[in-house]
Amino acid sequence: MSDKLSQQDVQRLLTDPSPNTRAEMAGKVAQHFSATDLSASERVLAEDIVRIMARDVTTRVRAALAESLKTNSGIPRDIAMSMARDVEEVSLPFIEVSTVLTDEDLVEIIRSGSSEKQTAVAKRADVAESVADALVERGSEKAVATLMSNETAVVGEKAMSKALDRFPDSEAVASQMVNRAKLPVTVAERLVALVSEQLRERLVAKHELPNDMAADIVIQTREKATYGLVGGAGDADLEKLVVQLRRSHRLTPSLLLRALCMGDVPFFEMAMAHLGQVPVNNARLLIHDAGRLGLKSLFDRAGLPPKLYPPLRIALDVANETDFDGLDHDLERHRRRMLERILTQFEELASDDVDYLLTKLSDLTAAA
Repeated sequence: MSDKLSQQDVQRLLTDPSPNTRAEMAGKVAQHFSATDLSASERVLAEDIVRIMARDVTTRVRAALAESLKTNSGIPRDIAMSMARDVEEVSLPFIEVSTVLTDEDLVEIIRSGSSEKQTAVAKRADVAESVADALVERGSEKAVATLMSNETAVVGEKAMSKALDRFPDSEAVASQMVNRAKLPVTVAERLVALVSEQLRERLVAKHELPNDMAADIVIQTREKATYGLVGGAGDADLEKLVVQLRRSHRLTPSLLLRALCMGDVPFFEMAMAHLGQVPVNNARLLIHDAGRLGLKSLFDRAGLPPKLYPPLRIALDVANETDFDGLDHDLERHRRRMLERILTQFEELASDDVDYLLTKLSDLTAAA
């Protein structure tokens, strides 16, 4: 069927001016804007017809017109804005893709439009930073979450912080922010305290966070683990974390040492199992081998640096010898005793690891 109006189409409009007919004809008229052989007078006439149809009382007619024109870059701006300001059935598809709308137009839509219109703006390809700033400042939670999920949108560090200020309890906003390809460290620091355990794990696995922060996040997410756990509930989630960390090259020797020094033996066991490529139950037997040959053989198989073995051995011994007292805040006291013994028994730790462990000891002492 031809995209252009024929004499027969004109006759149909005269004899059957129903919404169905008008909607069909609206699509055909819209196609005229793509024609390259229109004279100046014909283009003016086509624009006038479209302006009339854009004011049609029937939503279906206007929606058909907007659908046909949404990818057309040659329509006049007043027609584009008329469609963008229309009801959502007409405007949403148009707002999402039209290149006629300027950044200033989009900011106006954000300020005066509904949540759905704001969300349509957030879905656009290559959202400019000024538009993203307006969305974060005025947009709904849904619109801001959609913006954060849009990797082509230019979202600055200040805008991300503003989004967290406005929606501190929004899992939708935080999760989409965590999933972005790049995340400023300052934003990551704030997210640590706001997001769920699962999202904290993803933060470490996905983003190049400083080692201290990565260790802190892992320890925070593992605080609920039972000390000395052998099998049972929790292994599945723990394995997911270890796999994510290893895949993103974040399962570092330093992280293993720091987690073990903070008493997280289950994390150490799972990490060694994956690094040594042995079943976790086998890894546990080797790690806790009374003859001490097991840990060394697994350590060598995992390919860890030789200088790390002595502090790991001491940390594991201290963990096995130090019991919980069962009283209030016993986890903090247990960690403090462990750190005190490790720092006094082994003097050849890397300086950054010593600084980290001393900071943890200082924090625990102050809390006590």
